[in-house]
Amino acid sequence: MTDSVLVTGGAGYIGSHTVRLLASQGRKVVVLDNMVYGHRDAIVDDGVELVEGEVGDKALLQGLFKKHHFGAVVHFAAYAFVGESVTDPLKYYRNNTAEPLTLLEVMQEFGCKNFVFSSTCATYGVPESIPISEKNPQNPINPYGRSKLMLEWVLADCDRAWGLKSACLRYFNASGSSEDGLIGEDHEPETHLIPRVLMAVTGEISHVDVFGTDYPTPDGTGVRDYIHVVDLATAHAKALDHLGTGGDSVQCNLGTGVGVSVKEIIAAVEEVTGKGVPVQYGPRRAGDPPQLLADPSRAKEVLGWVAEHRDVRDMVRTAWAWISGPRAGRFEQ
Repeated sequence: MTDSVLVTGGAGYIGSHTVRLLASQGRKVVVLDNMVYGHRDAIVDDGVELVEGEVGDKALLQGLFKKHHFGAVVHFAAYAFVGESVTDPLKYYRNNTAEPLTLLEVMQEFGCKNFVFSSTCATYGVPESIPISEKNPQNPINPYGRSKLMLEWVLADCDRAWGLKSACLRYFNASGSSEDGLIGEDHEPETHLIPRVLMAVTGEISHVDVFGTDYPTPDGTGVRDYIHVVDLATAHAKALDHLGTGGDSVQCNLGTGVGVSVKEIIAAVEEVTGKGVPVQYGPRRAGDPPQLLADPSRAKEVLGWVAEHRDVRDMVRTAWAWISGPRAGRFEQ
């Protein structure tokens, strides 16, 4: 075992924040990213090696494992647009489920038995109870969620077969950016609520759409659990420590346990930016549950992890620093 860590998809949103944290902890980090959605300038640490390539490229992986003797893999590489997964399911099953099998084969070949997996609360589908604990049945309602759940099943089978230990981290709504605003959320297209509301403030989009005002929630709009990306990064580091010290495989929800409505997000953006948000209200979208809220107690119990950013204004503030700063400069170019 060494401190060398392979991070797949490490040039993406959550991956790049995690890479930055791991590098700051003195770990040797190698990033493998196909750069379909990743950004080279999201890798801001000089000591981090960035390799462009596919998770399913066995020869490339074998060369990397032979060179670096990885003690663990943190796997972010995935496609994550729910709507696209419905219209093009094979793209998602190939990329999110099939290609990682090659990565696992190479890990087995080189005796690397620690795997931290970027999973999702979408594996639960429409929850039977709120807040959602890990005991909630996993019944995903779209190919994206199914592709992630299938890989969770594969990891469990590999644990039984050859001792692979995994931490499946089921995110709720990732949000925010680094405290210094140097890296942040940069999707194309951008589908997440907080950056879209901020983009409406800057005029990059004409308005933000709010789908549904008649939900059984305090203000009628949908409620979600927003988790700061820096807290997500910390959870991955703690998962590495858990597995690296002989911990068993674990599945953990990552959230705050605090629900925030769409209207509350808009109000927070107006407070942070001092600007009005152009809003267009419409009917509910099919498949959107009224509320999704995490029970993050297992992550606290097993990993010693608790979200430090619990005020959504912190998430908005850091996202605004990114969107009005480095991202704005890139957009203007």
